[in-house]
Amino acid sequence: MDSLTQIVLGAACGEIAMGKKIGNKALLFGAIGGTIPDLDVFVGDWIYDNNIDAMLFHRGFMHSITFAIIASLLLGLLVYKLYDKGKRKDTTIQKDWTWLFFLSIFTHPILDCFTGYGTQLFLPFSDYRVAFSNIAVVDPLYTIPFLLCLIILMFYHRKDTKRKKWLFLGLGISSMYMLFTVGNKLYINSVFTRSLNAEKIVYTRYSTEPSMFNNILWYGIAETENAYHIGFYSLFDTKDVFIEWKTLEKNHELIPKTNPNLAKLAWFSDDYYNLSLQEKGTYLYNDLRYPLVDLGNGKQPVFSFQLFNEKGKLNMKPFEPKFENGNDMKKVLAVFWERIKGI
Repeated sequence: MDSLTQIVLGAACGEIAMGKKIGNKALLFGAIGGTIPDLDVFVGDWIYDNNIDAMLFHRGFMHSITFAIIASLLLGLLVYKLYDKGKRKDTTIQKDWTWLFFLSIFTHPILDCFTGYGTQLFLPFSDYRVAFSNIAVVDPLYTIPFLLCLIILMFYHRKDTKRKKWLFLGLGISSMYMLFTVGNKLYINSVFTRSLNAEKIVYTRYSTEPSMFNNILWYGIAETENAYHIGFYSLFDTKDVFIEWKTLEKNHELIPKTNPNLAKLAWFSDDYYNLSLQEKGTYLYNDLRYPLVDLGNGKQPVFSFQLFNEKGKLNMKPFEPKFENGNDMKKVLAVFWERIKGI
């Protein structure tokens, strides 16, 4: 999920591990631990000169169980050696720090597994991408109550029992909301399959995904032999059915999967993608797992990359939202907000 959410969860893990011993400093170290896996964005840019490889490094090894174990052991030892000095001598033990960093680092990829982006949790043993797709990458209803509880918690002494109550209140609210999104996902899947049958769409597979910032407006995509069929549904719609259907041709033949970098992108998108030819020998690669932006100017997906050949190898320009005829993200969000309220 987004960086703020991971910081909040990491801080809560720090409080669980060492709050009674070091107070608010546990929140700080937990927040640092919760941020560490996402440093792979910078590491990928440093290691690779190809943007495709750099992007695929994100949510890879640094989001795995193996990394959480190795990093927590190393950081636990390092921070213990740096902290256990002077007046703080013998106030903590190395096991405390290892546990703090393991909790804060390990819960980061676990939380990411619930999003559509997914996480390669089992690297280096398997590159299977765990993606339950029941919550958006950014969802304020998960994050804000959790954050407020931690802020209140900070004003109590480290040994005050009220501190523990606010911690578990924050964890409880966020966990209950997560359970709601799981149940909602199952309900949405049933609505989508019924809608596909009503539209007489014979599909080979499908996927559903919540739109950004909420768990009310959902996006569904179904694959057929040559195309994808896409629809929207809000919990506030008057009928329990996906509507606003669009059909997008695959055009996978434009760049065959024998191209190794195209194959990597296809894997990244779980094969939910299409291609279109652009000017000057470039291609638009559309990751169709995410909701479309449709303001009456066509069918421009939010998550798109411009592909081009560089030194005989396929590369891409970093993702930038593209809008037509003067539209911008503010107008897109306004459209989504109106759609969330139902039809």
